[in-house]
Amino acid sequence: MKIAIYGRQFNNTVLPHVQQVFDSLAQYDVEPFVYDKYNHFISGKIFFPKKFQIFRNYHDLVAAKVDVVISLGGDGTLLDTVTLICNSNIPVIGINFGRLGFLASINKNDIASAIHSLVTKEFTLDKREQLQLESELNLFGNENFALNDITIHKRDTSAMMIVHAYLNGDFLNSYWADGLIVATPTGSTAYSLSCGGPIIFPGSGNMVVTPISPHNLNVRPIVLSDNNILSFEIEGRSSKYLVTCDSRTEVIDASIKIKVRKADFGINLIRLNNENYLSTLRNKLLWGIDTRNY
Repeated sequence: MKIAIYGRQFNNTVLPHVQQVFDSLAQYDVEPFVYDKYNHFISGKIFFPKKFQIFRNYHDLVAAKVDVVISLGGDGTLLDTVTLICNSNIPVIGINFGRLGFLASINKNDIASAIHSLVTKEFTLDKREQLQLESELNLFGNENFALNDITIHKRDTSAMMIVHAYLNGDFLNSYWADGLIVATPTGSTAYSLSCGGPIIFPGSGNMVVTPISPHNLNVRPIVLSDNNILSFEIEGRSSKYLVTCDSRTEVIDASIKIKVRKADFGINLIRLNNENYLSTLRNKLLWGIDTRNY
């Protein structure tokens, strides 16, 4: 079995857990591949009980026929991992070294059992849809897709912007706001949720448009079928604004028009057999718990 490991820089408190990942993999007939920049960071800090290979990009993962990618970090790290996987359909699992961990759902105290489940293939694949951004500037190049959300946001602290939104070419609404979020069901529990958007279950075939601090209080998030195409025109005092695909950001001119639609490919999240989306919601949002006891 070939397992790739991706991660970002971390503080030293995480070192024992990273070591446990490599120790657990060494117990099985696993051929590890480590992301080049991550290897530079952990060299001298981690003992490698087994020889490993290096990968640098999507092409290396595909050429090596990697079976699984493990993301070490929080949700942001897993979103970075998704850009490396691209349209290869390689399954990914996240071990959470961060805080909330909606996507990176494996607790750092469960590393050994999670690795065992991986190598014995005691897991299911949770297919998640992604969004794709289109523009005349070819923004983000080959990484113009997002698992969580695509967001339009004002660049500075100046006056609010106006986002004119069109649905399949027909005028939808003009949003006087700090910005606008287009989120997948996966991203409905991220930025969109903090701006008042609804929770949407994966597999619903939807996307949600959520305004950021709208001026008109009668403007609310709207849920649409993901077979629609949204297009946007920007108006405001500033000549520049921000557009993001998950954690990647570009500054572009207000004259640029963008389109958002469902991407042609999704991503396969690994779910161990003792977890599902409902258990994740309950654990992360403390549903069913009397918080007065905490």
